Amino acid sequence: MILSNNSHHFPHTFFLAGVPGLTAAHIWISLPFCFMFILAVTGNCVLLFLIQTERSLHQPMFFFLAMLSFVDLVLSLSTLPKMLAIFWFGATAIGSHSCLSQMFFIYAFSAMESGVLVAMAVDRFVAICNPLHYATILTPVVVAKIGGLVALRGVGLTISFPSLASRLPYCGSHTIAYTYCEHMAVVKLACGATIVDNLYAFAVAIFLGVGDVAFIAYSYGQIVRTVIHFPSPEARAKAGSTCTAHVCVILFFYGPGFLSVVMQRFGPSTSAAKVILANLYLLFPPALDPIVYGVKTKQIRERLFKMLRQAG
Repeated sequence: MILSNNSHHFPHTFFLAGVPGLTAAHIWISLPFCFMFILAVTGNCVLLFLIQTERSLHQPMFFFLAMLSFVDLVLSLSTLPKMLAIFWFGATAIGSHSCLSQMFFIYAFSAMESGVLVAMAVDRFVAICNPLHYATILTPVVVAKIGGLVALRGVGLTISFPSLASRLPYCGSHTIAYTYCEHMAVVKLACGATIVDNLYAFAVAIFLGVGDVAFIAYSYGQIVRTVIHFPSPEARAKAGSTCTAHVCVILFFYGPGFLSVVMQRFGPSTSAAKVILANLYLLFPPALDPIVYGVKTKQIRERLFKMLRQAG
């Protein structure tokens, strides 16, 4: 990560405080976090392996799911190892380059996850509202282009976060009241004007949070309108079941995210609840998404049972 010409104002090292007020309980706090990390890494690796090796899963829906699993895996690996090092070994120091790199990965891949959820909503919309043209609309080329657009949008919207933060002077405390390099928590340490950082972060949050959620809500509104006109209860139930996993994943991602933003804007500047909620926002979706899709998706469930029988 390239620093600005004023890098002499930028500290060589930051310190991550962990969970404020609960330092003595870090070991106990680490246990559920470690469990979620194991779930996230194992579950998403298994999903990626199943989708890659099973030809029947080479469909648009599962390609988008593979994108989601990859994004979840990167988010977990970007945050949890350092988080656990803080809890277990008190390793609070983090180099400025590492801090800015972590900031970039967290925000870029969170934006990508939001984009993938939008793409999955489009997939369900086409599958239910226009099933006869599903294969001709969502071709492998189109799916690849959507994936590329999701990645470019995520990087393009968030690459300015570490760049802007690196241009600020830091002449006071270098302790970040989080377990990771949260953008606004870093910016609050600056002793210069931060209006640009604040406005840009707010604009990106509105664009992703409101824009993507509105698009997903519109897609599901059209799906509901289509499903209620299906002739049989069985057809309506089948259509609903194909969307259940996606709806759960949407709630896992945007629910904690919304609460985290509210706490960030209106809560106290440092609080254990705010930090834990921010951590759950990063850990909850990667840990639970593979379980939801494993339980709710018949093809994945059957392939997983087949793999386990062969292993046994």
